[in-house]
Amino acid sequence: MRKTVLPALPLAGGCQCGSVRYRVTGRPVVFYLCHCSECQRHTSSAFGESLRIRREDFAVEGALAVTRRTAESGAVREGWFCPACGVRIWHGSTGSVEVNVKAGTLEDTSWLEPAGHIWTRSKQPFVSIAADELTYARQPDDGYASLKQRWAEMT
Repeated sequence: MRKTVLPALPLAGGCQCGSVRYRVTGRPVVFYLCHCSECQRHTSSAFGESLRIRREDFAVEGALAVTRRTAESGAVREGWFCPACGVRIWHGSTGSVEVNVKAGTLEDTSWLEPAGHIWTRSKQPFVSIAADELTYARQPDDGYASLKQRWAEMT
């Protein structure tokens, strides 16, 4: 298992045009990669990078727009983005105490090391995942407990 050293808090980030800025003031709960087709579409890439944090540890400055959809589970998912440049900043379920910051929007991404991968059933064929990495074909059935445990061991 690879180790990662968390940078000093707060973490800072924002959108491409600078209209939206944010700060993460608490330790991230977990960092993982999502290979679902939705993440592939909204990132125009092979996967989405999700840095899960407690909502109370996340402060945003600047105007955001939101999209909403109903997931397979029935939960309403919200995706918040900069209306000026279109960069997605964070997403989560309505009423959740944790949110997923889109980790590529952090000022410093050099320390990021994923605890695992979800929705690998729709992973792009050119993406390689090491045999010792945690993987889930869909959503983790344990409420992300194994990913959070791996993250705690890594950090």
